[in-house]
Amino acid sequence: MNFKRADRVAELIMAEMSDIIFKEVKDPRVHGVTITAVKVTDDLRNAKIYFVEMGKDECSDAIKSGLTKATGFVRRELGKRLQLRCVPEIMFVHDTSFGYGNRIDKLLADIAKQEENNG
Repeated sequence: MNFKRADRVAELIMAEMSDIIFKEVKDPRVHGVTITAVKVTDDLRNAKIYFVEMGKDECSDAIKSGLTKATGFVRRELGKRLQLRCVPEIMFVHDTSFGYGNRIDKLLADIAKQEENNG
């Protein structure tokens, strides 16, 4: 198999980000956050970190501001843990796919319930 280096770095960043947010960040606003994906550009200069708030489809402003405030600390911690010449710039992005998936599941359940009542 031939994998791009950016994909391997994204996997490393995802594992370290989960650990950093769970154990190192002291801000209580971000403790309900789960990292779902990391996308790194081919030149390894920028990384989009996708996240969701546990149990919720929407993201609160408190979590967004908490993650924005922790960006410098998180990037510094990544620099200590990863063997990279340049640590990527980090941008946090709310992952809307989980909310979309929950909505589809609910619609399918509603359809099954209607068919059960009608049939």
